[in-house]
Amino acid sequence: MMKITNLAQPVTIAAQGSFFSGGSVIKTEGEYELHSKDNPIGQTLHGDHAYVFYQIPEKAKKYPIVFLHGHGQSGKTWETTPDGREGFQTIFLRKGYGVCVLDQPRRGRASLGTEGTNINASPNDIYAVNSLFRLGIWPDYFDTLQFDKSEETYDQFCRWQAPNTGPFDMTVVSDGVAAALTDIGDNIFVTHSMGGGVGWMAASKSKNCKGIISYEPGSNFVFPEGEVPEPLPSSHEPLKGVGIPMERYEALTKMPIVIYYGDNIPESWCEYPGIDAWRVRLDMAYIFAETINRHGGDCQVVYLPKDQGIKGNTHFPFADLNNSAIADLMEGFLKEKKLDIV
Repeated sequence: MMKITNLAQPVTIAAQGSFFSGGSVIKTEGEYELHSKDNPIGQTLHGDHAYVFYQIPEKAKKYPIVFLHGHGQSGKTWETTPDGREGFQTIFLRKGYGVCVLDQPRRGRASLGTEGTNINASPNDIYAVNSLFRLGIWPDYFDTLQFDKSEETYDQFCRWQAPNTGPFDMTVVSDGVAAALTDIGDNIFVTHSMGGGVGWMAASKSKNCKGIISYEPGSNFVFPEGEVPEPLPSSHEPLKGVGIPMERYEALTKMPIVIYYGDNIPESWCEYPGIDAWRVRLDMAYIFAETINRHGGDCQVVYLPKDQGIKGNTHFPFADLNNSAIADLMEGFLKEKKLDIV
């Protein structure tokens, strides 16, 4: 059992709540017959929405921070760390920002979708948590790892996994997230992993993003149609870019963007697929940033061990043992880009 250790000074919350954004409604033809519980005729199904939980502190800064999780995760990603410390949701609440935590459509608290799926219950903790999340090469941890190595913390981290409750559909998911961004209003958008790709798509559909902070984006890097780079090969699978119309792509050139990657990413081909996947994702991030900047945007990639001398971070830098330092780095970006205004 995890101990409750967050006994820091209180923070005053002026408003707190939750709501759903976007989604669709399916209605079957015919007239519903009362007392016919298993008959869908004449009934509706509301699904494919995003879920938003928000907290607004007293004297909040102008732009709230919107947090979007990655693949196999939920809004839990941004809450308490696996070893029981405050996550970014509370850290930035203390820094004076309103915080909005999303669950994407067909996941977590937005699980009701308009299409069903079979949920795989096959064991995969070693591959997903140790390899893809870069804790180490089983059964060893990386030497400089910023992760509490107790069995209790590892158990908590494995339980963060959340399955899709319907097929992953980028249009459905990004539409729901874009609807949430619009409902929230002007915001600072923070994404993680697969949520990075969803984030580019959603931000290109919403006019409310004032800046994007992306932690280890993992798929669906977007480029103008006709400028998509060649796939990058790895022992995981080739990483492909995605083309979108220029009128949508240009939205990403109107806001500052920073992309952070943690440590222990190989410099050359690696035989371990879950780890080699991040080599090509870091390479694609540099191509993504160069393309954004070539079109007049403002995008930078920060590889923590090389650019900041911050070593040992996993695929979840914001939940690692040094997450307060990672938060300070992000806050510095917000101040530099004048996104911390009151």
